[in-house]
This record gives sequence, structure tokens and C-alpha cells, in this order.
Amino acid sequence: MNKVKVVFTPSGIQGEVDKDTDIMTAANELGADIATLCGGNGQCARCKIQISSGEFAKHNITSKVENLSDVTDIEIKRLSKSALEQGYRLACRAKILADIVVDVPLDSQVHEQVIRKPATTLDSDFISSAVSAIQLIYVQVEEPQLDSPTGDLERLKQAIESEVGLTKLSVEPALLPQLQNVLRKGNWQVTVAIYEQSKVIAIWPSKQLTAYGLAVDIGSTTIVGHLCDLETGEVLATHGLMNPQIRFGEDLMSRVSYSMMNPGGVQQMTDIVRQSICTIVDKLLSKSKVARDKLLDAVFVGNPVMHHLFLGIDPIELGGAPFALATQGSVSLPASTLKLNLAEGAQIYIPPCIAGHVGADAAAVLLAERPYKQGKITLIIDVGTNAEIILGNREKLVAASSPTGPAFEGAQINDGQRAAPGAIERVRIDSETLEPTIKIIGVDCWSNDKQFESALTKNRITGICGSGIIEAIASLFLVGIIKPDGVIDGDKSAISDRVIKNGKTWAYRLVDERYGESSSVLITQNDVRAIQLAKATLYASIKLLLAKLKGKNIEKICFAGAFGAQIDPLYAMLLGMIPDCSLDNLVSVGNAAGTGARKALLCTKSRREIESEVIKLEKIETAVEANFQEHFINAMALPHKVDQFENLAKLVTIPQQLSESRSQGRGANRRRRSSLGDRLKSSR
Repeated sequence: MNKVKVVFTPSGIQGEVDKDTDIMTAANELGADIATLCGGNGQCARCKIQISSGEFAKHNITSKVENLSDVTDIEIKRLSKSALEQGYRLACRAKILADIVVDVPLDSQVHEQVIRKPATTLDSDFISSAVSAIQLIYVQVEEPQLDSPTGDLERLKQAIESEVGLTKLSVEPALLPQLQNVLRKGNWQVTVAIYEQSKVIAIWPSKQLTAYGLAVDIGSTTIVGHLCDLETGEVLATHGLMNPQIRFGEDLMSRVSYSMMNPGGVQQMTDIVRQSICTIVDKLLSKSKVARDKLLDAVFVGNPVMHHLFLGIDPIELGGAPFALATQGSVSLPASTLKLNLAEGAQIYIPPCIAGHVGADAAAVLLAERPYKQGKITLIIDVGTNAEIILGNREKLVAASSPTGPAFEGAQINDGQRAAPGAIERVRIDSETLEPTIKIIGVDCWSNDKQFESALTKNRITGICGSGIIEAIASLFLVGIIKPDGVIDGDKSAISDRVIKNGKTWAYRLVDERYGESSSVLITQNDVRAIQLAKATLYASIKLLLAKLKGKNIEKICFAGAFGAQIDPLYAMLLGMIPDCSLDNLVSVGNAAGTGARKALLCTKSRREIESEVIKLEKIETAVEANFQEHFINAMALPHKVDQFENLAKLVTIPQQLSESRSQGRGANRRRRSSLGDRLKSSR
């Protein structure tokens, strides 16, 4: 039977199924869970999906609604007219006729994607000194008199001037229709909210003591919002979603391409990201029990493409040199301009972008970590589909972006997926038997634990996510299955039946049918190459920045972002993602972009600080640097063709070094490798 390709978003799970297979069956075969209460009988309508239409170059797919079978009578009965008009189908009824991209909305997902971006604790000294952009003032307004025809608004302004000395205040136009009613309802005693000492943005007919704000990190893969008390800095609720723009392209350039190739594509991507933010706002208000009319301020950060699409700006100029931004400076505007569901008069602040591909999220990371106040040469890396890199100290800071692509997040990997229950997130390989031990999201124990198989009754193995693929390839390199040049060594098939022929190359069977026929996970030669390309791009970019500091050495490395928090530093260094460094000086700083957004939300001085520091940064465009190609080629080797890893060599026997010491005898090698295996096992 003919095969068709299907890609599920936002999970990234993909594969081939027989033509005329219904989407529910395809999802079950490939491990992309879709919710159903009726067992796929078309009775519950829980399995709603949408088809993403357009050219998807990364998947080599032209996806369109015509690639599905016709709408059935059951779908007409179970789905509303509005849902049908929006292109919703039932997965249990729609059959796949040709290659297609299927979007599984949040309500139809069995397991939500794992969003690992919790709020970090802010320094108490910062909280105690922070003054937000929102000032609440309780005032007594003079009542109108026949002999004094002054308007209510003018008398309100006079009362504010008398109370706190603020003059020449503007008023958010949305307040005017309700102003008179509020003044009389409050018996001329009201609370007003003043934004940045210049604009009245809210008014209540009673005394109000607390206002709230929103800090949002719009990533290319995830969107996370934190609802904060503007007085205490407390994070009352956090909620995240997968960025639904994934259906238009996994990496940034794919989305720029989508906007170029599909008329109306910019508006599509703008609308869908704003709708997701509105969903996040609703969830946050529900969790925190905060009234919407008190959500008065918001800070949004994101890379330049996300920044532009959020503002409704076509990112086409970011698709090629000279990568011109529509605006580099900070942006302030009413939330209503973007049709966001905050308080009527709420305001939005977006920090400045640093350069064409180093955005407001990198500026927020800069604000969170403040390397411009430190003496140590610090490398900050926010790893994602587009990695942002900042290097330096108080004397000089340089920054660049690195187009690593989505491989680090499990995309473009044979059995790759994004982080969700069932995804392999940790891997160890025994140096003697070449047998793997794995850990999956949703199961607390490792696969060599007696409880593992029973735990799989609730969480089957569905694929491998970014941290898992990094550890898998680094581990395979460590035990000699992958050579320093990245080639899977087919000779190892004589030692382990997990090394198998895969077309013209070799692969390692990480998971076999022992855990179910659909659970098989291979690490292929193409997977290794995808990770090599990503890590070489990152390393080469770091080398270019380091050259700008004229011989200085990196003294501290900070991994930022949700993915950075999940990376084991030892395996990242063994793979050659980062330069050699003592592990004692390598730290995860969590969602630093979100932390910086919260600092900007809570303190207006922080906004002015980052606006000032961004101007001082030296921006490097890696694409036009003459030495990039040389650095890139050297960085393709594991861990590197030229650079020495002396700190790493103190912890593990790097395979190159192992090959040089074979004269010491096979027994010595075996003892060394066994002791390495013991050390790695003890690190679990």
C-alpha cells in the first residue's frame, strides 16, 4: 500500500503511515497521543484537529485540507458550524490521502507538552528597592458646581496634582466613557492608576492597594507567562503553552519563509501568537483569582522574529543580510492596540533588541545576569532553535546569535520529539556491554529499575527529546560506538546487536520492541550529523566572540533557558557544544529571559538600565565573519578537532586520548572504561 507522511504539531512527532489511515490511528501508531473518550467512535468530539496549510520546506511537504478525505456526516453532527468553517476535523473520522501537517490543539492533547520554565527567585535587595511603572493613588475629587463649569476629568487631574504633584497627565481614552459613573459611584473618592507618572490608565470607585503585572517570554518553541504582584514581586501564577507557530515552521527562518511564500502568513502567525497569550492570561487569572481590571502592566520579550510577529510586523527583512530590524529600541504601547485581554487601560513594554537576530529576550537575559557588573569573563548561552550568546565582563561585552536549528529540541531527529511524557530525556551506555539505560519524562526511575516496566503502563516510550539525544550521542562517543568524526562504527556490530545496518550507514537501537512495537527508538547517522551541525554552529559562534576579547579565557559559563536547565554540563562539553571549562564554573540560570522580563516589569530603573547597556554592546553577525567556516569545520569533530579539553579530561577518558594510549594494553583500557562506567552510573 502507498505510504504518506504525517507530521503532528506541536509535538514534532512524524512518520509514514498507509494511505487512507485515519488520523487517530496514525497518531496511535506514531505515538502522538490524541484524546478520545469514546474510543474513536465519533461520539465525543474530543479528538478535534486542524490541518496546517502551506509549504513546509523542512518536512518537504505541501500540506492542504484536500489531502484529507471529505467531511463525514458524523463530523457535521458533532462539530459546530463555526468549528467546521475554521477547518476542524475529527481525528477518528478524517483519513489521510497525501502528506499532511496535523495540528493537535491543547484541548485534544492527552499529554500536554512539558514547559520547563518556572519562575526563579529574585534577589531580596532588588525587590525592596524596585519601583514599578504603576502608581496607585487614592484621591478626593471636588464635586461639580453650577458656578464652576469644570469637567470631571479636569477636576480629577487637579486632585491628583494636589495629592502627589503630578501635572500634564494624559488619560487612556478607554477610561473616558466610564469616568463619570465611577466618580459618582465612589462618592467622589476614587483610586487611580498612573503609568510611568504620565498617564491615567485605570480608575476604581474604592480604595485599591494592589496592582498586578504580566511578564511573558515568547519563545519560538514555548510561550510562558508569569503573573506578578507589582508591590511585593511575588509570582502568583505561571502558565506556559507550546508556541502554535510551530505548525508554520520549527525554526525562525522557516517562519520567515512561510510569511514570504504564503499571502496572509504574517497575519496568521500574528493572530495565533496573540490568541495564545490571551489563553495564558485567562489561565493565570483563573489560577490566581486576580480580577482582570487590576492586570495593568505587561512586559514581553522574544527573539527578533517573534518580536516582529507579535507586533504584526513582517519579518521578511530578517531573512537575509543586512538583517534589518523594523525597530531596535524599546516599545511602549496600550495592550488594547494588540487586542490583548488585559485591563482596558493596561500598557505594554518591550525591551530593546540587540541586533538583527539577537532580540529582546537576549536583552532580558543580559538584565537578569548583569555580566556588565562582573569581573569574570562570563559566557551566557540561551540554547534553542536560535541560540543567543553573550560574552564578556564589565570591560567589554559582545553578543551574537547562532542558528543552531531545532535538532537540540528533538526536531529533525529520526525518533525525535519535544519534551512530553514518554520522551527519553536521559541516557547512559555501559562501556563493556554497550547496553543502554534510559530515563523518560513522566517516570521517576531508570530503565534498570525493577519498577520501570510497570511504570510504563501509564507512560509508554514515544521518542527522544533534546536532552536525551545530546546524552545519547555523547554516551555513544564515550564508549567508542561513534568515532571522533561522528561516524557510527559498524565494526561494533560484532560486539553488540544494538549496532545495526541502516541503509548505507549504521544506527544504534536505543530502545527495542521489548517495550512495545511502537516504542522502538533508533539513533541514526543522520541524527548524529544533525547534532554535529547544530553544536558546530554554536561552538564556532562562541569562538568568534572570544576572538573579540583578544586572548581572554572564559571563566564562567551560564546555560540559560528551559532547555539549558535540562542539559547535563558534562555531556554538553563531551559533545563539544561549549568550550572546556571547570564544571564548578558552569551553572544553569534557568529561564533568564523570563527573569529579566520580571525585573523590567517590577522596576522602571531596570528598563532604563537595559536600554542603556544594550547600546554599549558590540554585536557580531556570525554569517559575515571571515573565520566562521574554519571554526565550524574544526567544531564538527567530537568534542573538537583542535581545541584541548583539559578540564574534561580530568573527569572522563576522552576517546581520542584513549586511542593514543592503546599501547598500555587492552586490559588497562578495559579497567579504565569500567571505572568510567562506574562513575557515570553513580552520577544518576
